[in-house]
Amino acid sequence: MCKMLIMSQNKNPSFMCSACLIGIACRYDGLSKPNQDIIDLSKIKKVIPVCPEQLGGLSTPRKKNEIRHDKVFREDGKDVTSAFLKGAKKVLAIAKENNVKQAYFKSKSPACGCGKIYDGTFTKTLIEGDGFSTRLLKANGIEVLPID
Repeated sequence: MCKMLIMSQNKNPSFMCSACLIGIACRYDGLSKPNQDIIDLSKIKKVIPVCPEQLGGLSTPRKKNEIRHDKVFREDGKDVTSAFLKGAKKVLAIAKENNVKQAYFKSKSPACGCGKIYDGTFTKTLIEGDGFSTRLLKANGIEVLPID
């Protein structure tokens, strides 16, 4: 198990994670991105899987989305910021309802990204930043850790 996951095993009985990390096919491409460390940790702690994009009303699969100038755009140029804001608010409500203090989120995502996100040009260029749900969780005192 990776070091950051071992360190995270505190007194909190539950944690939140991007649903794709435990094998739920909810990514933009209709696939999942299972992470064995998250799956193993979910066997000893309560896991609350969330997909902010689905919670915001977006379908799976869906077009790629990236943050540009603090808004989220699909690769065809449509502004989908409202769906990301809606999803982030729902994620925060779920976290508060379950007394979540820690979340493991999929890196680089416009919803879940933590520390690095794509720059909005759809050229796979990374910049410093957080996805919409990560921003909201951090602003409310919830630790978010990125998982590739």
